[in-house]
Amino acid sequence: MGAHLKPSPRPNAAFPRIGFVAALLLVALPAATGAQTVQVAPFGGYRFGGDLYEDITGTALDIDGAPSLGGIVDVFVDRGLSFTFLYSHQEADIDLPALGDDPQRVSLAVDHWHGGGTQEFGGGAVRPFYGGTLGLTRFGGSGDSEIRFSLAGGGGVKLMPARHLGLRLDGRVYAVFVDGDATTGICTPGVCFIGLDVSVVWQAEFTAGVVMSF
Repeated sequence: MGAHLKPSPRPNAAFPRIGFVAALLLVALPAATGAQTVQVAPFGGYRFGGDLYEDITGTALDIDGAPSLGGIVDVFVDRGLSFTFLYSHQEADIDLPALGDDPQRVSLAVDHWHGGGTQEFGGGAVRPFYGGTLGLTRFGGSGDSEIRFSLAGGGGVKLMPARHLGLRLDGRVYAVFVDGDATTGICTPGVCFIGLDVSVVWQAEFTAGVVMSF
């Protein structure tokens, strides 16, 4: 009813899946021909948390917790150190306020495309790790979408009973910068202190995946 969200919530399921497959092919295939070890880990899990902000009513809108799925590619460049490429997709629901009626429930797709690094410890069957990534997050729907810069960090453990096959357990936190306004504060001769007002959407995710090592 004339309401505006930051970002806009209308999902498009086909786009993220095509992007995910293309990203895996571009990253994994060239790397697999080199000397590095490559690990691919498709995963499923659960993601929760996050508030959007509705402009007109000034209301915070909670993103419902929902299952997530995606994949991680690690390209090892040193002992335990790897370049990491992450894709994660979630379809959740939010309640939009409506005047005189019950809130309108709509679906929201949240997709993360990230790159970064991971440090793994030990070479045995149990391998703890931690890492950080940065990239883009898409909030989208059938007719509209918004893309924002985001960061993520976390850790977990790999259970590798066999050389080429194992289990990966992850926990990570995403910080999505959905809006920002620069404002001028106190000024002295020749110098002004600039304040930055940034809105951040926080989400936590726990996943489990099968590790395939090449």
